[in-house]
Amino acid sequence: MGHDATLNAGDIARLADVGRAAVSNWRRRYDDFPQPVGGTAASPLFSLPEVEDWLRRNGKSYEMSLGDRAWQRLRAAGDDLRLGDLVACAGAFLLYLRRDPGGWKAVTRSQEPAKRLHQAAAAATADLPVPVDWSLVDIRLYRLLADLAAEQGPADAFELLCERYVEAHSRRLSVTRADHAELMARLAGAHPSPRSRAEPAEGSAEPAEGSAEVAGDPAGGPATVFDPACGVGALLLPFTGARVLGQESGETAALLAAVRLLLRGLRADLVAGDSLRQDGFPDLRADVVVCDPPFNERAWGHEELTGDPRWEYGLPPRGESELAWVQHCLARVRPGGLVAILMPAAAASRRPGKRIRGNLLRGGALRAVLTLAAGGPDLWLLRRPEPGERPPSQVLMLDASDGLTGVEAAWRAFAADPEGEPPAPGRAVRIIDLLDDEVDLSPARHRRPPDEPDAVAEFGRVRERFADAAASLTGALPGVAPPGQARELPTTTIGELVRAGIVTIHPGPPKMTTDAGEVPVLTAADVVAGGPPSGRAPAGAGHVVLAAGDVVATVATGDGAARVVAEPGAVLGPQLHLYRLDRDRLDPDFLAGHLRHAGASAARPYSGVSRVDARRVRVPLLSLAEQRAYGRAFRELLALEDRLRATAALGERLVRLGFDGLAGGHLRPEG
Repeated sequence: MGHDATLNAGDIARLADVGRAAVSNWRRRYDDFPQPVGGTAASPLFSLPEVEDWLRRNGKSYEMSLGDRAWQRLRAAGDDLRLGDLVACAGAFLLYLRRDPGGWKAVTRSQEPAKRLHQAAAAATADLPVPVDWSLVDIRLYRLLADLAAEQGPADAFELLCERYVEAHSRRLSVTRADHAELMARLAGAHPSPRSRAEPAEGSAEPAEGSAEVAGDPAGGPATVFDPACGVGALLLPFTGARVLGQESGETAALLAAVRLLLRGLRADLVAGDSLRQDGFPDLRADVVVCDPPFNERAWGHEELTGDPRWEYGLPPRGESELAWVQHCLARVRPGGLVAILMPAAAASRRPGKRIRGNLLRGGALRAVLTLAAGGPDLWLLRRPEPGERPPSQVLMLDASDGLTGVEAAWRAFAADPEGEPPAPGRAVRIIDLLDDEVDLSPARHRRPPDEPDAVAEFGRVRERFADAAASLTGALPGVAPPGQARELPTTTIGELVRAGIVTIHPGPPKMTTDAGEVPVLTAADVVAGGPPSGRAPAGAGHVVLAAGDVVATVATGDGAARVVAEPGAVLGPQLHLYRLDRDRLDPDFLAGHLRHAGASAARPYSGVSRVDARRVRVPLLSLAEQRAYGRAFRELLALEDRLRATAALGERLVRLGFDGLAGGHLRPEG
C-alpha cells in the first residue's frame, strides 16, 4: 500500500480514546483530515503516520500500545484477504519464542537473521497442522512481536492479535459465544468418562496417565476431547488438562486453532480438512465431543456420502446438514461418552429430520435439548449408548432463553437420575410422548407447567416487590446538576498515576477454579451485579487479597463495571484488575467512576473496542475535596444503576408470570 501501517475508523477511535462517531465528525469537519489510502468506501483505511501527525497538529491526545502497534504493522504486511495467514504466521512465531527463546536470541545476533529465523522457527513448530509461510512477515515485525511477547507473554500476545482479527472480520468469521463455550465445557465435565476407556486416533500417542482435568470440574474430566469443526479453537480451550483433537476445513483457521491451544500448553492434535468428506480421525473414540458446526449448508456431501457407515440413525436429508454433524460426532465418541453440539433452533422441529430425531430418541442417544438464547442456538447433549444398554424413558428439555442460570444444576441432576424430575427450569419429558407425527423437540413447547397455587402466590409477591421498587426510584435521583459554566479540566492517565506511585495495578489470575475451596473469590459477575464474593477457591500462594478502599474493575468492556471494595478478605478473580490507591491523593469512588465510564464507552457498538487498556484511561486533575464530591455523585449513579437493574429484572419476571397466568387460566383480568 505504500504505507507502514493502516487503520480503520474503529482503530482511530481506539487510538484517540474517543467514540467512532467522533472520527466520522473529524472527517466531515476538518478538510486536512487524512484521506483514505485503501479499503472500501464503507470501510476505508488510513495511513497510521498521517493519522498520528494529524492528531498531534490538532492537539488530540493519543497513545498507541505496543499491542496495537504490532497489530497495525501486521495488518499492513498484506491485504485483508491474507490477514488470517498473517495472524497465523505471527502466532507460529510466538509459539517458536515460547519453545525456544534462546534460539530467537541467537537469530537476532546472526549475519542472516531472516534466513536463520525461518529455519529455526520451522524446526520448532514442525507439529503444526499446516506449513507456515515465514516470508509473510519481515524481520522488523518479528522483533516487534518479540517485544510484545516479552511484555504480555506469548499466549496473551496472540490472544490480543486474535481478538483484533475477529473484530476485523466479524462478518466473515463465526466464533462461538464465550458463555456458550464455557457452559459446554462445564456440562461435558459434569459427567466424567473413565480415562482407561479413551481410544486415540491411529498412530497417535497415548494420553498421559492422570492428566485429564477439566477447568471448573474438580472431580476430574475427560482424557480426550474432540471438536470436528473446531474453527479457531474456542470450544477446546477450556479443557486445559485433556488431550484435545480437532479438525477444521479451512487451513488458516486450523493453524490459528493449533497455535492458540499449543500456546496455552494443551496437548493438541489438529488436522485441516472437511470432517464429513475427509475424516481426519476415522478410528477415534473420544471421551467427549464438542461441536459448533456450520449451519444450513446444502453442499455438505449428501450425494457422495449416501452409504456412509456413520449414518447409524438414518441418512441425513440434503437440507439437514446439522443431523450429519450430530451422527459424525456420535461416531467419534466412545460408548458412554458425551456429545455436546450446538444446533439451530429449527433443527428441533423441521419435518425432513423427524425420522432421525425419532431414531435418536428411540436408541437412547439424545439425552437433552437446551435452548441457550431466544431464537437459538439449541444445545443438544447426546450419549453414545453402551452395547446392550436399556434406552432411557425420558429426555431433558430446558428453555434457558431468559438466562443460563440453572442449566448446569438441571443437567447434573438429570444425568444422575434420568428417571427423576430435574430442578427448574428443566423438565423431564417422556420419550414416548415425543414420538408423534412431528417429533418436535423445541424446549419452549415442553416447559414445566406452573403449579397453580404457587404461581398465583408468586405473581402477587413479584407484583408487590415491583411496585415498591418502582416507587423507590424517585428518591434515588443522583445529586448531579448542570454547571454554571462549562470548563475543560486538565487530565492525566492512570499510567501516569502508576508512575507517580499514586496507583498500583494488580491483574487477576488468567484462570482460577471458583466453585470449590475455603477462600472467597470476587468474580467479574459479582462486580457487574454489585454483589458479595460468590466464588470459592482453594487456599494457596499467589492470591491477590482485597482491602477496603481498593477499586476493582472488569477487564472486558461488555459491562464496563467498576466498584470500590467495602469488605476486605476476599481474593481477586479472573477477568478483573485491582487498583490500590494512595487515598490521601486519590479518591476511590472518583477513580471507579472514570473506570466505569471508560469501560461502558468502549462497549458501545460504534467503538470497535474489545477490552479497556486501563493505563490509557484519562482522569481529571482535581483537588482531593473535588474528587470526593465527584466520587459521591458517581456512587449515587451506581446505586441508581443497581436499582434500575433490579427493578427491570422484577418487571420482566412480572410480565412473564402474567402471561403464563392469563394463558394458563390461574390469573384473570381485574374488574
